[in-house]
Amino acid sequence: MAQRHGPRLVVAIDLKKKPWEQKLPLHNRWHPYIPHVAEVTVSELFRVEMVDFSGGGITHSYSAEDIKHADLSITEELDMVPLEAYGPRHLVTNPASTNSSVMAPRTPKLVVPIDLRKKPWEQKLPLHNRWHPHIPPVTEVQEGDFFRVEMVDWTGGVVQDNNSAMDVHYLSGPIRVIDTDGVPAKPGDLLAVEICNLGPLPGDEWGYTATFDRENGGGFLTDHFPSATKAIWYFEGIYAYSPQIPGVRFPGLTHPGIIGTAPSMELLDIWNEREKQVEENGLQSLKLCEVVHQRPLANLPSSNGCHLGLIKEGTSEWESIASKAARTIPGRENGGNCDIKNLSKGSKIYLPVFVEGANFSTGDMHFSQGDGEVSFCGAIEMSGFLELKCEIIRGGMRKYLTPMGPTPLHVNPIFEIGPVEPRFSEWLVFEGISVDESGRQHYLDATVAYKRAVLNAIDYLSRFGYSKEQIYLLLSCCPCEGRISGIVDSPNACATLAIPIAIFDQDIRPKSSKVPVGPRIVRKPDVLKCSYDGNLPITKNPGGTT
Repeated sequence: MAQRHGPRLVVAIDLKKKPWEQKLPLHNRWHPYIPHVAEVTVSELFRVEMVDFSGGGITHSYSAEDIKHADLSITEELDMVPLEAYGPRHLVTNPASTNSSVMAPRTPKLVVPIDLRKKPWEQKLPLHNRWHPHIPPVTEVQEGDFFRVEMVDWTGGVVQDNNSAMDVHYLSGPIRVIDTDGVPAKPGDLLAVEICNLGPLPGDEWGYTATFDRENGGGFLTDHFPSATKAIWYFEGIYAYSPQIPGVRFPGLTHPGIIGTAPSMELLDIWNEREKQVEENGLQSLKLCEVVHQRPLANLPSSNGCHLGLIKEGTSEWESIASKAARTIPGRENGGNCDIKNLSKGSKIYLPVFVEGANFSTGDMHFSQGDGEVSFCGAIEMSGFLELKCEIIRGGMRKYLTPMGPTPLHVNPIFEIGPVEPRFSEWLVFEGISVDESGRQHYLDATVAYKRAVLNAIDYLSRFGYSKEQIYLLLSCCPCEGRISGIVDSPNACATLAIPIAIFDQDIRPKSSKVPVGPRIVRKPDVLKCSYDGNLPITKNPGGTT
């Protein structure tokens, strides 16, 4: 059986029962002789459930009669409230209403459930890991519905909570969207998706940050860090900590890495053709390939490992779609894998619609991520859920999105950031310019500048007892802020990386006194790490610390 992660439930509530009928009966007085009902240990993470202050006597009924007759001295004994009022509170209607349709708002409807004991393709509604207009929707929602989508972590459970570092995006959906008249979203519309709530799946409250081996794709700094590495993170409510990166604890800004609509065939063909050109000709034509060493340059369609939801593998339909279906790794015109860390509670995504019904999908849940997700498998990856509402903006693409390319399909989504995020007041900011490790000048190249900013931060923070691998993974998943600070001052682009000081248990700012050294400041254990057995050259920084 899979190991359970998350708080231990010590006081459970059954909303169908009265307060005194609970497994652990509730009380409404203070007295030294009221016996305890549970016991916890110091530092244990535990969960206490509770009824509202009236014990369920005040309901969602569209009436004030329950308030009028409430006895505040014994709030749980509301004899005038029928027994059904103590049931699930969202099911209570107004018995006095002449309109039987008047009803309190429901909790979100679960439209895509996940069983963590099953593989992605074994789910009740099988998951998919490609973009294609002919992948059929697994469910349908109506504009204005409040619904819940569950999802696996992006690897489909391949990476485990263990000491192995050798462990593709599985998406929940597609979901067809219709309006209140039953008319589906149409090509040219905008689909506004509001994130009302999100989080890890209960009982699976852990995550991981990792780098791939350089021979298996690597990450942003794979020429410096070629080995596969992994750190496990455990969640304490909004906070995360890792045994592999000790001395660090921070609140997460949870968000989906991927949310997008299905492409049309025309758009899919555009993707495949341009990405094929990059993969086939990029090494000869793109100078940036000499500085950034992630490979391949593009992940072209492949039937290997392909899962298409409800379409059965091995059928002629599956073979036809798999040969052209786009991989989910990059973000594109449909949204997709944009990895915008601030896309959390209260955010809205305005997605272009390319096929009837929109057929949007989501996945790749992150507990936290740094700007750039530099280690590639670099957020705190986890299973999770989204609770969403949708609105169809008819003709919205033409009204609000200007094509930046040769066709009306060359558009991009708009994102509205929500009001919820961690508050930090002090930051240490590292600068990078578009000069690479060999000292060669590049012209206004923000990628080279950001790489240098990240390398500067890694080298600096490794002076405080951490290995460089620990800092590399940390900068990929902690709530650090990346910026393009200057893009017009030839020849140097200027990028910055701001790190919140409060996430560390020590002061990391420069001081007039010497930097502390010795065993007392070494942070152990290190990240989980495999050997690198390839023969690709490793980039050395002649001026960096060892």
